Amino acid sequence: MTTTIVPLGTASAIPVHGRHLSALALERKGRVWLFDCGEGTQYRFLEAGLKRSRIDGIFISHFHGDHLYGLMGLMSTMALLRREEPLTLVAPQGLRQIMAVMPGTEPDLLPFPIEFVELDEGFGHATVVAHDEFTVTARPLAHRTFAMGFRFEEHARPGHLHPDAARALGVTDYADFRRLKAGKPVTLGDGTTIAPSQVLGPERPGIAFAYVPDTRPCADGRRLARGVDLLYHEATFGEELQQRAIDTGHSTAREAATVARDAEADRLLIGHFSARYEDPTELAEEARTVFPNTEAAEELNRYVLDPREKWAALEDEHEPS
Repeated sequence: MTTTIVPLGTASAIPVHGRHLSALALERKGRVWLFDCGEGTQYRFLEAGLKRSRIDGIFISHFHGDHLYGLMGLMSTMALLRREEPLTLVAPQGLRQIMAVMPGTEPDLLPFPIEFVELDEGFGHATVVAHDEFTVTARPLAHRTFAMGFRFEEHARPGHLHPDAARALGVTDYADFRRLKAGKPVTLGDGTTIAPSQVLGPERPGIAFAYVPDTRPCADGRRLARGVDLLYHEATFGEELQQRAIDTGHSTAREAATVARDAEADRLLIGHFSARYEDPTELAEEARTVFPNTEAAEELNRYVLDPREKWAALEDEHEPS
């Protein structure tokens, strides 16, 4: 039911004491989706209590080393452990070629199949994973090199069934209750059709999470973050270094907060902190002046996203017609 976000690395460019290179895990129903894979990510997996064997897909935002160089080691370990399950790899165009020349990660020699989803520079919007229960979409960002961010979004579920309302309309068969609960209409013996909207509460939205790494504030970053339960957005610098952020294709904490505010996100988690900041608290405080519900990402902390709070609020507001 719940989805858990686990930041594995929150440093920018180079590891510093207490902070590691970019990586973030999303855990759902025992399966893991990994966003970026900086050097040492597989060690962070062990420290977080996550299982490498449960990784279904890896999303690489761009080819700067602090987001990529851990992938080869992780892939090699998976091969040594004789993984057989397929793996989805989403990345800018060229990842297959990079892996082909790296000993131990040649795709044709790995013991497990890889589904490559490589996106060309200039793409506008793409669905990169289409699962029965969720989708992951990608959009380009505004960095010094071709980079992209991702949005994980669960499909909405039919609303809560109100059995008394269904009985009042003449529904008695158990199979009909099941059909209505699944959002399908039923026809009674007298020919009356009962629509799900007559006996169900409001549709129950799933959780949405956006991963917006190295970028200047941009329209596609805001689109990825629109209405999400949690936005992870880079905040490499404080506002006093805004020109530095502009020159390097990064965002300040205040700018990240502005994206969250404009996108109407529920919560903001900032990361990718410059080594200049021994303690990212000051960056979080800067962001809160614009978007109060901001936290500085803590590595290995678990940020739980539970849709049931939203469902309860919707049920309180609506009754079946």
